[in-house]
Amino acid sequence: MAHEHNHNTEAIGDKRLIAAIGVNTVLTLAQVVGGIVSGSLSLIADALHNLSDAASLVIALIARKIGRKPPDAFKTFGYRRSETIAALINLVTLIIVGLYLIYEAIGRFFAPQPIEGWTVVVVAGIALIVDVVTALLTYTMSKNSMNIKAAFLHNVSDALASVGVIIAGTLILLYGWYWTDTVLTLMIAGYVLWQGFSMLPKTIHLLMEGAPEGVSITDIINVMEQVDDVVSVHHVHVWEIAEHSTALEAHVVIKKASLPEIERVKTDLKRVLHEQFKVSHSTLEMELDGSVCIDTRQADSHRSEA
Repeated sequence: MAHEHNHNTEAIGDKRLIAAIGVNTVLTLAQVVGGIVSGSLSLIADALHNLSDAASLVIALIARKIGRKPPDAFKTFGYRRSETIAALINLVTLIIVGLYLIYEAIGRFFAPQPIEGWTVVVVAGIALIVDVVTALLTYTMSKNSMNIKAAFLHNVSDALASVGVIIAGTLILLYGWYWTDTVLTLMIAGYVLWQGFSMLPKTIHLLMEGAPEGVSITDIINVMEQVDDVVSVHHVHVWEIAEHSTALEAHVVIKKASLPEIERVKTDLKRVLHEQFKVSHSTLEMELDGSVCIDTRQADSHRSEA
């Protein structure tokens, strides 16, 4: 029953993504045409941002489908990290778009072009409505997915950018301040770059199999060593297989015990790790007190050879 519920939820999520991709693609085309007709660089800048959003949603949708594939002999941990790879692609693309917008805006400072204010205001108004609709479609899904959250934040920023474009178009109509279009383009580009660079380290950290945010190796060892019959813990490695999926491996030194007691200690450790650190996959190598760890002995041998 739970599996069926998850399947239905995933299907609904996919349909929302497809709808969001559709409206963003139509919006992008409308903004490009409007920007060319009006001569507004900020409108074209907003269109490029929307295009990157549509592309990121496409990548996120493909990654979601790949991530559902079960583990196999080729990918023993499964394919869930595909969404992290998709996030990395989206962020790098976003940064490239931001840099391109800055390049174009600087060019406009030296070669200003006439802008039709009404076209800017009308097209940006339509963009604002579409951005709000897209944000609503992705809001619920963004709570549990770094990939979808990035897309949601992009759409929120698009909505804010559309508000800014409307303001620029209004100022052009009322006062002829054409420079506001260029300034706004720089502001949009700055926000795009800020988003990209702020999310990039977390994505790379996950791909580099870094420890989950807020998790301390020292705390893990202290908690594990409080379990009955555990003497010490070493060779601890903790990483995220994918978002919201933490794995751990460790060597556990225990008092001399029978096989049933060893299994009891292992069960207690796995329970504690899951309850306190959300570890969903743990591999524990049990060692008897007084024995020499083979891995430690091999490491010492390699250091002496070096």
